[in-house]
Amino acid sequence: MTAELASGFTEPVRHAQQGFRAALDALSRPGRITHVAADGPTAPGLGPASTTLMLSLADFETPVWLGAGAAASGEYFRFHCGCPLTRERGGAVIACLANPAEALPLADFELGSDKAPEASATLIIQVAALDDQGSFEFSGPGIDGVHRIGIQGLPTEWLRERAMLAPLFPRGVDIFLTSGNRLCGLPRTTIIKETPCMSR
Repeated sequence: MTAELASGFTEPVRHAQQGFRAALDALSRPGRITHVAADGPTAPGLGPASTTLMLSLADFETPVWLGAGAAASGEYFRFHCGCPLTRERGGAVIACLANPAEALPLADFELGSDKAPEASATLIIQVAALDDQGSFEFSGPGIDGVHRIGIQGLPTEWLRERAMLAPLFPRGVDIFLTSGNRLCGLPRTTIIKETPCMSR
């Protein structure tokens, strides 16, 4: 078996359900770090969290766009998910990227419409690290006040572009940030900004 067709979920139904629950939990609790199995499947160029989300969310009805860093995983996901791959980011229902910079410009992805905001794309973006404490501040629906986490590898341009999408609400994109077996949700309703860490 080649690397591209390496093992997926050992128990596809149960593990896909667990992955889907992790995705829902992450989006309903923005900025809170959720974990998947550290020894879970890994597609070429991707960690366990990104791979688990893809195996749980992608199917034959979800065109997928892969960034350059995740391109080697194309055959893996076509085999395990049956998902079609698209070369046009605007045609993707799910996009998976191994580098946040590859997501720019964010406005090139499908943003949905005022009448059908659910038609927008979902982005799975790997970052260098996710930590329970740090300089990134999350606020908005589902968050009591503000919540801070650490994110390594998220460029400032990425934050600016995402902020530019806010006036388009309910249009926009929903995002999962992942690192290793960690993930956190970033719905379009959540405000994220980088602020200096306050010493205690």
